[in-house]
Amino acid sequence: MEQTMQIIARIRSDFPAKFGIPRQAGLVPELRAQIVFEPLFRNEDALRGLEGFSHLWLIWEFSEAVRKGWSPTVRPPRLGGNERIGVFASRSPFRPNPIGLSCVKLEEIRRTAHDGTVLIVSGADLMDGSPIYDIKPYLPYADAHPEAVGGFANAAPAAALTVYCPPALLALIPPDRRDALLGVLAQDPRPSYQDDPERIYGMEFAGFDVRFRVDGADLTVFEIEKRKAEGI
Repeated sequence: MEQTMQIIARIRSDFPAKFGIPRQAGLVPELRAQIVFEPLFRNEDALRGLEGFSHLWLIWEFSEAVRKGWSPTVRPPRLGGNERIGVFASRSPFRPNPIGLSCVKLEEIRRTAHDGTVLIVSGADLMDGSPIYDIKPYLPYADAHPEAVGGFANAAPAAALTVYCPPALLALIPPDRRDALLGVLAQDPRPSYQDDPERIYGMEFAGFDVRFRVDGADLTVFEIEKRKAEGI
């Protein structure tokens, strides 16, 4: 019997496009996002007891990676984008079912007049608007395995780049978003196969266009501009 899944919520994040999103959850803990429930699931009873947990599992869809067919091998960024491994040995978004799994920190359960009760989380690696199919509490006694082996991605990636951003440009970003932006840039948002020091990269973040260059291990921001509203 074929099953269909309902979208229970959507994420509101600072990433309207894929470029720049951290490659794993938790790499930039300064990032904040909201989980906004669909009207059918705005029920206080469904969240009863959630305040006792510090972290959550999100089961969601790579909505920008939906495609017909699938490939048994993918090219993970951690291997430079040149080596192929099995899709089930990776967290690539290009899967038979484009399902994502992310562990985020629950910062606050907030009641709002317009959206009902929303969840404020940190460390999310989801594009704005991504559909969420389920939320489960993280259980330290069952979900944490310090002895686990991580294959080709055994160690967490260190911040790859030193970020230089002129104070006058950084001041354009709201204060509560500045550390998050610097953390995202330090993780090196470029595709792994691009290494041209003259190339200009652009990233959309929190309503701003951020343009930068990368030379070796140094990333320099040279322009930050407020995005214009669509249709203007």
